[in-house]
Amino acid sequence: MPIHPRESDPAVPDPADPAPEGAVRPPRGDLPRSGPPTGPGPDTDEEPGPDAAGGPAPSEDEHTAELKELEDRWRRALADLDNLRKRHARELERERTAERSRTAAAFLPVLDNLELALTHAGSDPGAIVEGIRAVRDQAVNVLELLGYPRHAETGVTFDPARHEVVGVVQDPDASPGTVVEVLRPGYGDGERQLRPAAVTVAKRE
Repeated sequence: MPIHPRESDPAVPDPADPAPEGAVRPPRGDLPRSGPPTGPGPDTDEEPGPDAAGGPAPSEDEHTAELKELEDRWRRALADLDNLRKRHARELERERTAERSRTAAAFLPVLDNLELALTHAGSDPGAIVEGIRAVRDQAVNVLELLGYPRHAETGVTFDPARHEVVGVVQDPDASPGTVVEVLRPGYGDGERQLRPAAVTVAKRE
């Protein structure tokens, strides 16, 4: 019986035949399909994200708040330093003023003795009187340079801040309430006063 060759079905393409141009060949069941891996494997090269180890990165608002806090601390430190400098300057000035007052007060007994000597030696001629007067004037000048000028004026209105009344006299030539005589000069003014002048005042009618 003769064997006729099997005629191929024109509707079923032969896998060995090349596909015509522009045609899409159906997938073959015996070929592996390419595609992305379905799960993690040892060959994956993924790097951990920035949030994986260190947590969320600080935001710009947090950085701004920290900068403002540091700036506030810096300004407060500068203010404290400036206040400390001013307080130290005031304390130093007070110490200098107190020291000048103590130095000037040490001259007062010398001046008092000179004033007494001049009172009793007014009728005696000689160089001793001029010498004592020169020493007195020099001491008064030192006190004035230290900021404590001498006050021994008569005929001025009585001032309780500068004068200390030690007597009241009847003087027809003086206006009532004016200084008639200075028994002990005063030195200094206001808060820088060493002592007031001891005076007698004209009696009021």
